[in-house]
Amino acid sequence: MHFIFSNEVVLLFDFWSVHSPAGMALSVVVVLLLAVLYESIKVGKAKLLYQAAVSLSIPTSQLTEETDQDSSGSDSPPVSRTRLRWFFCHFSQSLIHVVQVVIGYFMMLAVMSYNTWIFFGVILGSAVGYYLAYPLLSMV
Repeated sequence: MHFIFSNEVVLLFDFWSVHSPAGMALSVVVVLLLAVLYESIKVGKAKLLYQAAVSLSIPTSQLTEETDQDSSGSDSPPVSRTRLRWFFCHFSQSLIHVVQVVIGYFMMLAVMSYNTWIFFGVILGSAVGYYLAYPLLSMV
């Protein structure tokens, strides 16, 4: 296989068939935006993971009190709220990860059309997405 410069390609699905330069330009823009979304999700997921770790951390004094309460046999409501919050946080991060993986595979399959314009769209979209989303990590 080799990359070709062409304005005719079938991308991802049979109904996404491109036969004109305008269709190719629109498809490149869609793939570019998909790559920007992928990079944004990647950076957003890292930021959410950091915020979740900070919000779920338990101060040492509270941990000592919960250990004393657990040893006396009573079930502590703060522990169950923390576990429930952790579960929802982990579940939402898992869903975001699934969306990120699906978009990543779509981009990979688009590049595997071996169309050079689509390849450039993915590369440029990844670069633009990283450039736009990376500064958000420093705003934690």
